[in-house]
Amino acid sequence: MATRPPPRRRDWSWRSQAFRGLVYQVLAAAVIGVALWFLASNTVDNMRARGIQSGFGFLVQPAGFDIGESLIPYDALDQNWKAFLVGVLNTLRVAFVGIVLATGLGTLLGIGRFSRNAIVRGLCYGYVELFRNIPVLLQLLVWYLFFTDILPPISEPFTLGGMIYLSKAGFSFPVPVWGLGQALAAAGAAVCLPIAWYYRRWAIRQFELTARVRSVFLVPVAIVFAGSILGWIAGGAPTAWNYPAPGAFSMEGGASATPEFLGVLLGLVLYTSAFIAEVVRAGIASVAHGQVEAAGSLGLARGQTMRLVILPQALRVIIPPITSQYLNLTKNSSLAVAIGYPDVVSIATTALNNTGRAVECITIIMLVYLTTSLSTAGFMNWYNNRSAIKER
Repeated sequence: MATRPPPRRRDWSWRSQAFRGLVYQVLAAAVIGVALWFLASNTVDNMRARGIQSGFGFLVQPAGFDIGESLIPYDALDQNWKAFLVGVLNTLRVAFVGIVLATGLGTLLGIGRFSRNAIVRGLCYGYVELFRNIPVLLQLLVWYLFFTDILPPISEPFTLGGMIYLSKAGFSFPVPVWGLGQALAAAGAAVCLPIAWYYRRWAIRQFELTARVRSVFLVPVAIVFAGSILGWIAGGAPTAWNYPAPGAFSMEGGASATPEFLGVLLGLVLYTSAFIAEVVRAGIASVAHGQVEAAGSLGLARGQTMRLVILPQALRVIIPPITSQYLNLTKNSSLAVAIGYPDVVSIATTALNNTGRAVECITIIMLVYLTTSLSTAGFMNWYNNRSAIKER
């Protein structure tokens, strides 16, 4: 029976490399702590000497200003913390929708660079070179001017079937009247999501074991859609819709995306998708050509080869750099203040002018973007670990 070696005694003398390393780390942490304390205390003393108020008590005071668009009910008499919450939600809305759209568009452009059609390859190449070489701020301004100057006025909007409108007021579209049927439809879709996810994993595992191709997209989507339809039917199958209509000064009814939101969204999506396209192209190019030949020998079509063989292997190269693009898109959303979109930077600037709490407002902006970026990076690192090739 093997005996365990006796535990090694720690050497706490200066000759120990581990001890010296621990001392250096403690000294470094102490120096950083003293520097931060000196910076904070010096800032507070200077602000007090100049009669500048400090502290976060202003967050519970009335904001006193209106916000052009909000995802939650908001009034000028509400407190400043609620105004900041509106700005954070507006920032997250642009960032989330922008990441989804930029990922889809960038992936299509990256795949299009390998098309056998020279026109498609040329268009994808031209798109990338055009949009990634123009500063994103200029693109935001161009799209905002397009929606506010070139589009027709509210009284003469572009319309599609009298249901969808595009004018200086933005993009207006009908929405269902929310009720029990819509709530049960959403619940049915939520219940079926785990089932669709489990089926997709089973289909991928069966493909790896038997090389038999099963749908990993259409069938999961059909499962979620079927659950939503069953919930809608159980809720009485409501068919009432709220349609938009041109009013005297604005679009009435339905839902609308303002010109500011559309300008920010289009500018960020078109700019970021050009970089994502290059990331996807590099990832696909990193997969050995022998994989394509092996897939062809199994009888897989070109689309199936790309979807089932190439892209899964390219993900390990694509995900790390695409995470940086997601972070860039989120941080570039702060440029929305240039065209008047009420994101967290715009709200913080207005609150700063009203209260004079510059340090506090800038601190809130930094914490919002730091939290958002770290959350995005954490999720992408988790997904990267799941997508990494496992050694057998």
